[in-house]
Amino acid sequence: MTKPKAVIRLVVLLTFCPLLRGQETTSLPRSKPEAQGISSDALGLFIEALDSKIDGMHSIMVVRHGHVVAEGWWAPYAAENNHVLYSLSKSFTSTAVGLAVAEGKLSIDHNVGNFFPDAMPENPSNHLKSMRVRDLLTMTTGHQDEPSASPDVVSPESFLAQEVPHQPGTHFKYNTAATFMQSAIVQKVTGQTVLEYLKPRLFEPLGITQPVWDTNSQGISLGGYGLRVRTEDIAKFGQLYLQKGHWNGQQLIPSIWVEQATSKQVSNGSNPVSDWNQGYGFQFWRCRHDAYSGRGAFGQYCIVMPKLDAVIAITSGVSSMQAVLDVVWSRFIPACHPDTLRPDTASSEQLKSKLESLVIPPVEGDSSSALASKALKRTYHLEENETGNRYLTIMQDPSSDQLTFIMDGSERPLQFRAGHGNWKTGRSPFPVGRLSDFEDEPVAGSYAWTDESTLTLKVCAVETPFHLNFEFTFKDDQVTIESQSNVAFGPNKRPRLNGKVTDNR
Repeated sequence: MTKPKAVIRLVVLLTFCPLLRGQETTSLPRSKPEAQGISSDALGLFIEALDSKIDGMHSIMVVRHGHVVAEGWWAPYAAENNHVLYSLSKSFTSTAVGLAVAEGKLSIDHNVGNFFPDAMPENPSNHLKSMRVRDLLTMTTGHQDEPSASPDVVSPESFLAQEVPHQPGTHFKYNTAATFMQSAIVQKVTGQTVLEYLKPRLFEPLGITQPVWDTNSQGISLGGYGLRVRTEDIAKFGQLYLQKGHWNGQQLIPSIWVEQATSKQVSNGSNPVSDWNQGYGFQFWRCRHDAYSGRGAFGQYCIVMPKLDAVIAITSGVSSMQAVLDVVWSRFIPACHPDTLRPDTASSEQLKSKLESLVIPPVEGDSSSALASKALKRTYHLEENETGNRYLTIMQDPSSDQLTFIMDGSERPLQFRAGHGNWKTGRSPFPVGRLSDFEDEPVAGSYAWTDESTLTLKVCAVETPFHLNFEFTFKDDQVTIESQSNVAFGPNKRPRLNGKVTDNR
């Protein structure tokens, strides 16, 4: 049904008039691709290439001329969920440094050790004494070995205790602990964590309403990782940088800082076809095609393309980050035109349908097995394992195909709801990497019997890159559990676990 003209005019005014909506808009404006010089057909091929060639896509948002022209989430991931950024957090931390510089609270040529005189070693080397904030920003601290950035280890004391064999400013070495030090310095000179400091200066003006940032044992935001925001928040951040720090009539970040942060400050390699060798700025990577980006482990991207006036935000759980960038360059860049294009209703509808149907495939197989009645609703006593849980019970909802997998016996029991042919959501601790330190995570599960004796469960921690695949193999009164994650900082495969039916706990 066609809307009355008066209603349409009201919607337009509310969307584009800051005086009616308040000082800040809460979301980026939306547009048909053709109105921003991209064909829906070409954009659909780009999305299709990511979907078919890249295993582990979670979300994408494409912005051209300040308008969102495509956005999609691979279910069970969703627009309202935050996503762990990993090292994409670094670009936000360097922004905090830039703002503190603009407020006169520090200079990038200040020596790092001067901020923490009590944390300096007893006899600091000349190299350590000459290390500047600039060297933290450009990953040229002079370290040969990267200091630990683990949240239970990293601190100003641990960083300053690390040997500095190279002259700072001369040797590029990727260094997450150096970004932590930027966070620590901002907190030192402002009295606020980076999260607190950025809220009124960056997050609130951009309408980023639910940022979360993990801290070390001293209450200092980790800086180099640990930030969680939504996909559109990443896109807004990229658009702010594309606009040289200008947003809704305000200069949120000094344009000179944007220029410095996103330009090549140091060389980091010589491979002309690698996006990891195009130079490094202030916690931003230079890319091919005169682009730059913030990037995080397992495929978190904020890609800014000034020549095309475009931004692409991506979250994912991928093993090859270069493969994602290759698809962006080969499929997206040719799709952009300098002028508007004729409307293409058919292709636009196909694109919309594609974006709305994106999904991480649920487990394939049967909803039940001849063994199900014997294997389910029983309690299995498990061997000792890293979760501390000693019992497994798998319950079936009598009114549906939903299963609930419970591993308990510790203070942090795991509980995963799973659907057959679909995803069921819930919350549970998640035993992968640092996530095991958190009380729980939003999760979604899918299951199927993949043969007569094997029940397969796939669980996605939907604010993270991580998925866990379990195989429960039943024989007589025993169960064997094999599990592995899609991506990991170490081995993907987890230790095999055995269990046996028990009548008591």
